[in-house]
Amino acid sequence: MTMSALGEPCVLLKLGEIVLKGKNRELFERRLVGNIRAALKDFDLKIDVRQRHGVIAIFLPAGTGVEMADQVAQRVTDVPGLVWIHRAWRVAKDPDTVVKAAIELIKDRDEVKRGATFAVRSRRRDKRFPLKSNELDRLVGGHINDVYGLPVNLKRPELTVFVEVDRDEVFVFTDGLPGQGGLPVGSSGRALVLMSGGIDSPVAAYRMMRRGLHVDFLHFSGIPFTTSESIYKAYALVRRLDRFQGRSRLWVVPFGKAQQSIRNSGQDRLAVIAQRRLMLKTAEEVAHRIRAGALITGDALGQVSSQTLQNITAQDHAVELPILRPLIGWDKTEIMAEARRIGTLEISELPDEDCCTLLAPKRAETRAKIEDLKLIEKRLDAEELAVQLADSIQEYTL
Repeated sequence: MTMSALGEPCVLLKLGEIVLKGKNRELFERRLVGNIRAALKDFDLKIDVRQRHGVIAIFLPAGTGVEMADQVAQRVTDVPGLVWIHRAWRVAKDPDTVVKAAIELIKDRDEVKRGATFAVRSRRRDKRFPLKSNELDRLVGGHINDVYGLPVNLKRPELTVFVEVDRDEVFVFTDGLPGQGGLPVGSSGRALVLMSGGIDSPVAAYRMMRRGLHVDFLHFSGIPFTTSESIYKAYALVRRLDRFQGRSRLWVVPFGKAQQSIRNSGQDRLAVIAQRRLMLKTAEEVAHRIRAGALITGDALGQVSSQTLQNITAQDHAVELPILRPLIGWDKTEIMAEARRIGTLEISELPDEDCCTLLAPKRAETRAKIEDLKLIEKRLDAEELAVQLADSIQEYTL
């Protein structure tokens, strides 16, 4: 059967929790469609993205090959808000055409060659179609059985053929690619990530993208007392994460001299928490300037001395903006697994000069008192210093 007889290759996208949004659903869907179009803008194709009831269809120009359709499908797997991406065939709304397409679709499948069990799952979104879903199941399944002799297993089939009847056409497809799930980026607002070169903060950024936040990134460099290695590393991490949201921005603060002032304050065991509070104050100032509504960190409870419950409380007290910690209950193994899945682990494990090593006392305080930290900040004039640091930031465009 020729491609024209089988149909036209297209991509069918299944939505996740967006379908539960009730009266606000249309807003989420519009945001998602915009994100999909933005993700596909680098393809030199006139791509048509259309909303349907519960699904989004991507139609490609006539004559587009299957390989290009596969590339489009792979690209949109990175767009939060989608749970499944199916490379489908778009065929005419005619039962005989649907049957022929389904038979052709599975012709070269390994499951067919080894006589695996199969099932047909039909969905009739257009109730004007002459066959009900169960009737279409029996029609297509019967012909597949006649042609290939495959046994039917409706409970646990090894191969499933999906048939979805829409307003203007029928989609026929088999398995698909898992999406990112979650909500469309930008549907929950904007936040600022405190981006180190470590494993945790990139994962935290990704998790909040999945909850609909568009995030910008703020990196604290030890310059002039360290090299630019950590900046390059942060830049590489942001580029890697940008595929999930697009239009990412990286801001870098030269933090070395401020760290030196903290170290010279004489409060060695409190230096790490004092530094963290100053970072948060600076991040809050930057967040106000870029209209971000929250800060995001990669803190996980008890992972290091600065992340004890009392120290986290002391850090929260430094700013008024909410601090989101999506990894708070994760252990290191879970965080590393997620970093590996999203492609940031290999970058995070590259060596660099972390600014935090400039303030690494032999024993760090695990129960910092807010009153003691305020005394340090009063001597440093931390509020004014945070403004000065925010004034000194540099933007690194992707």
